[in-house]
Amino acid sequence: MKTAVPYIGTGIINDPIHGYIRYTRPRPGESDPTERDLIDHPWVQRMRFISQLQSARWVYPAAEHSRFQHLLGSMAVASAVARQIAPTLQKVCEDAPSVGLLDALLRMTALLHDVGHGPFSHFFDENYLKHVGLTHEAISAHVVRHDLAELIRGLRRTPHAPLEPGEVLEPEWVAYLILKGKEDLPIPTWVRFLTPIFGGIYTADNMDYVLRDSYMTGVKIGPVDIDRLIFHTFFTPSGLTLHRSGLQALFMFLSARIYLYQNVYYHRMARAIDIQMREIFPRTVRRMLPSSPFEELERYRELTDWSFFETVRRWRMSHDPEERQLGKAWQAILNREIEWKPAFEMTLTLASAQHLAQADLNEATLEDMIRAELPVGWRDLDFRLDLAAKDARPLNPIQMGRVQIFVYDPVLDRVDAEPLHHLLEWLPARVVQVRVFTRRGIGASVVGEALTRVLRTLGVPAMRS
Repeated sequence: MKTAVPYIGTGIINDPIHGYIRYTRPRPGESDPTERDLIDHPWVQRMRFISQLQSARWVYPAAEHSRFQHLLGSMAVASAVARQIAPTLQKVCEDAPSVGLLDALLRMTALLHDVGHGPFSHFFDENYLKHVGLTHEAISAHVVRHDLAELIRGLRRTPHAPLEPGEVLEPEWVAYLILKGKEDLPIPTWVRFLTPIFGGIYTADNMDYVLRDSYMTGVKIGPVDIDRLIFHTFFTPSGLTLHRSGLQALFMFLSARIYLYQNVYYHRMARAIDIQMREIFPRTVRRMLPSSPFEELERYRELTDWSFFETVRRWRMSHDPEERQLGKAWQAILNREIEWKPAFEMTLTLASAQHLAQADLNEATLEDMIRAELPVGWRDLDFRLDLAAKDARPLNPIQMGRVQIFVYDPVLDRVDAEPLHHLLEWLPARVVQVRVFTRRGIGASVVGEALTRVLRTLGVPAMRS
């Protein structure tokens, strides 16, 4: 009699945030693809060589974690969400699938949602991809539909449940969720219902990175209970719903997230590094990737933080004058020789930030206004204005469209979005950090006084940080 061993076909990955992360691997004699085939695919393995934190890694020495770790963590979170919501999704959607197919869809969307990232992650989006009309999500969806489609369709099980006979995980569903439902495609209703899990205010993505980034940077964010948040998440006919008992867990989570933005992602030195990189980044990338990523997808796949750094290091000895100049400029960044120094910093209230937005004032316009306020002898001062803005809330929490999240009140036995609106009013309102950087700190007090006068003229109340 052959002994039945439960571990065959399942592997575990040690993770400091989620403990053991399970994944499927081949069983003896099994020919179907497994999750290991996707984890080991070059597009996913490439994520080992792209840092999770683009510039903050130069501020927090321990923050050397990669997008690969984040993808595995997001997969673990998405899997927990899938098993929690499956019973209620099946009740409200007649076309809802088995737990196995639901689990597989959320796991693969989480695992693959960032494979389109370029070097320096979101910095690459902002300073290169948007200029060619792309986002990393668009590239991720393209990779899912083409390079990974056969493997995705071939999956027959997750570590927790099998797919039912006849069920197939469609790559189009994965791509749809990666794009947060922004494409108008003939997608099953039950898949559309899942959009907030990747585009809402608490997602499989941000529930991992809040925990992971705080752990790896050593920044204390206070209590964050994603287990409770997931436990109180379910589906009603309205859509993804949070039981009122989970509202405080949501509040803690969103507070931690905004704290991370203020103290990690928007750290003053991280922003200074971004300013210095922005001066040379477009010219550098055009030499490495002359065409759109879609036109040179294999070349784009080879472009990572690691390949980027090794290339610019070699440029210092290039015979090409521009390459040599770029190589020296990048070496200064790699040596953390940052020219841009924070000269002035101010934190706006939420009302002040909205005032600026309503006045349609962008960084370029404000820079012109500041320069006009400088004393005559300082009009040529080299400075940069930086608006680091992030609100943990949607602009209108009861009009979130396809990613709307509802709240269930057990006392009134009612589901609506209004309680979410009232809860979010209590989130920290200081969400916009206005900074001025000058080269080598020259003229710091002069430009700071000019900025103060401009804000006062605009009627923007602010507090000096």
